[in-house]
Amino acid sequence: MALRSNTEVVKWYPVYTQPRAEKKACQALLNKGIETYLPLHRQIRQWSDRKKWVEEPFIKSYLFVHIKEFEQTEVLMTKGIARFIYFSGSIAAMPDRQIQELKLLMASPYELEITEENLQPGEKIIIKAGPLKGLTGEIISYRSQKQLVLRLENLGYSIIVNMAASLINRF
Repeated sequence: MALRSNTEVVKWYPVYTQPRAEKKACQALLNKGIETYLPLHRQIRQWSDRKKWVEEPFIKSYLFVHIKEFEQTEVLMTKGIARFIYFSGSIAAMPDRQIQELKLLMASPYELEITEENLQPGEKIIIKAGPLKGLTGEIISYRSQKQLVLRLENLGYSIIVNMAASLINRF
């Protein structure tokens, strides 16, 4: 049996966490030296006596790890991690470009919404101005508004960004 080489390619993998354990699982992975990305967004929460801004996971029960294939076992042995996401019978890997685009979206001033709806592919577009310039996506009709959709393949989610039609070009 041949030994595995440490020169394996580092890839981004989406992992599913235990419910409401995204932040703790992310910290546990970081403590192990595993590069992790947990997209967070600020929202206001209402309690009986006060309102407070909190950072919540953008995609519930998901985070992303940047690892070599042989490190998958170490990720699974981390408290709060439930399993890897599978696509077509094998562990789903995401292109670096998709993680970079997700980071760009999370840093943008636009109001984002996530949906599990199976959005139908439409016209391909590219953003021509603003902080998301150069990002590609699809136009869809959703709630009777034109909006940019960045489809995150292998996840089963789509991210919807409210954006003026004047900021996009067809290609």
